Amino acid sequence: MHSLGYVTNTTQQALHEFYPGYAEAMTKVGKERGWPPMTRARFEAQIGPEGALLVGSAEEVAEKILRHSDALGGITRLTFQMDTADVSHEKLMHAIELIGTRIKPLVLNK
Repeated sequence: MHSLGYVTNTTQQALHEFYPGYAEAMTKVGKERGWPPMTRARFEAQIGPEGALLVGSAEEVAEKILRHSDALGGITRLTFQMDTADVSHEKLMHAIELIGTRIKPLVLNK
């Protein structure tokens, strides 16, 4: 499974750090492909429980990965693309650390 996303300590922090760059990138791509501009409401729908984006706290993202896995009949691999939102290198490194130390154990132990 492949998903765009971003993980940090809290959902509010993830929204604050990820949304502006994501909205800019998706609006730019949308102009080329005929999509409407990215709005906060559309973004929040995509990070909700049924949305495609893996954005939020480690616990929320782990729950969503497990939900997607169940819906798809099981997944064996996940690619997690975080470079769509112009988040700083330091924050991306923190996200990668959270994926390995908090999300991975939650997903593998279910």
